This record gives sequence, structure tokens and C-alpha cells, in this order.
Amino acid sequence: MINKLVANIKKTGAPIVVGLDPMLNYVPEHVQKKAFAEYGETLEGAAEAIWQFNKEIVDKTYDLIPAVKPQIAMYEQFGIPGLQAFKKTVDYCKEKGLVVIGDIKRGDIGSTSAAYAVGHVGRVQVGSKEYVPFDEDFVTVNPYLGSDGVNPFIKVCQEEKKGMFILVKTSNPSSGEFQDRLIDGRPLYELVGEKVAEWGAQHMGDEYSYIGAVVGATYPEQGKILRKVMPKSFILVPGYGAQGGQGKDLVHFFNEDGLGAIVNSSRGIICAYKQEAYAGFGPENWGDASRAAVEAMIKDIRESLEQR
Repeated sequence: MINKLVANIKKTGAPIVVGLDPMLNYVPEHVQKKAFAEYGETLEGAAEAIWQFNKEIVDKTYDLIPAVKPQIAMYEQFGIPGLQAFKKTVDYCKEKGLVVIGDIKRGDIGSTSAAYAVGHVGRVQVGSKEYVPFDEDFVTVNPYLGSDGVNPFIKVCQEEKKGMFILVKTSNPSSGEFQDRLIDGRPLYELVGEKVAEWGAQHMGDEYSYIGAVVGATYPEQGKILRKVMPKSFILVPGYGAQGGQGKDLVHFFNEDGLGAIVNSSRGIICAYKQEAYAGFGPENWGDASRAAVEAMIKDIRESLEQR
């Protein structure tokens, strides 16, 4: 699947991913009202509203972007109907030719880790039949439990030719409480990065490994170090836009070939209609506002890469 991601990035010229992370208050009021009129003010009504919200954004941006990243917690908060909306979103994005990165941040051991992997990127056996439950192309994985937690994902990804992004240096302010701790004089995130490169060597695509890393845009200096540590791993870069990252901060996440990284923006795109820069679109045209925000993000990153 890394080959498809690389191909999509080359085709669009846009190394970006749209984070489909909808809170109910992100959804325009008229969309909520329509969903509630049909399903009531219920979990089903909320799930319908976020599904319609997602669908419009995908319809207006899919030709510009290579991938999307739905954050599963935003769907789980609405229970089973929310998970159904998650699955509808995954399937619809794949129909549009997009690579889907399931932002699930799972991290456990043994059979539990294997069950997570099977559920999200693998196949589950039911009697004489096999089913593909969620069917994302990539997932995010927390490596804190070590190889015991990661190896089951590697096994399933190898079988299905799918991939993962392992948390290495995250974009949140308190990430340094653990990730920056020195071990034998070196920060923990650097040691995790080395392990990602080691795991990745077992699972290579044509140009890059199926095993990538998550490194926040808010830490460009660490990104520079980790790019060298993991030369064949794609880096998923959260923290652009709403969390403060800009194109000029991101150039060191990319290799000289202009590849090797994909930058995520969630609120900055899906809530663009609420921003002053795109207020002229209005809530009725939230998808068009998202398209304009995608175009601006692509321009920012392209210009930054050209100037490096």
C-alpha cells in the first residue's frame, strides 16, 4: 500500500492528508438539523450528521489529495452508530481512490494486538468465511509496549500488503515528558526511530517501507534528526495549521526526492468555513471552503520545498 500512497502523492503533487476528525460542533447547523429531523437527537442522528459532513468534504477535495486520516475516537464517541459512520467514511474514501490512514493509535500485546490488527487492516475468520472489518490501508500504532505490540501488526500488514505509522515524536506539548527523556545520552524518540527503521527494513515497498513514523510538525529540529535516522520510512506529520506548523517548518521532514513525508491537517481543513479567511463561503458551502484550504496548504508546502 505504500506504493499506492507514493503514486497518489506523485499524481497529485500534494504530500498532504486530510484528517477527517469531526466533532459534532464542527458540522454546520443546517446539516445537524436535517439529520436530527430524520433520526432525532440521537446517536444515530449525530452519526448521520458527521457522515454527511465527511462526504461533502471528500466530494470537494478527493481530486486534490492522495489520502485521508479519520481519527476513530471522533466516531467512537457516538457508539455503534459512530463506528458505522467511520466504516462508511473509510469505504467511501476508498471508492474515490484515496489511501485511508486509520488513526487508531492502538498499542497492546499478543492476541489483543493481533485482534486490533485483524480488525483494522486484516481479515477475520467467521466459520468458513473471511471478512474484512474496517479495511483501512494504514493504521497508527503506539510502540510503548515494544516489539510484542508491534509484531502482530507487522505480520498482518505483510500478509495484506498494508502499512502502519508508529508514534515516534508526537506533536502535543507534553510529548517530551517521556519522548525526550535521555537514555545513554540519547533521547527516547531517537531510539524509537531507529527501531522503526529496523522494523521497516523487513517490509519494504518499491521505494519506501510499509512501516512509517509519526513525527509532529511542531518539532522541526527533531524531524531533521529523525529523517536521517529513518531514510526509507515515510513520516506522517501532524500539527500543521491549527497546532501551529507551517510549510517552512516541514522541509526537513522530506527527502531530497520531495517524498518521504505526508503532512496532516484536520481542523484547518474540515473547519475552514469557520475561519476568517474562508468565511465568505458560509456554512452552506463548507466543502468549498475545505477545498480552498487544501489548495492553500498545497501551495504553502510546495513553495517551501522549492525554496529549501
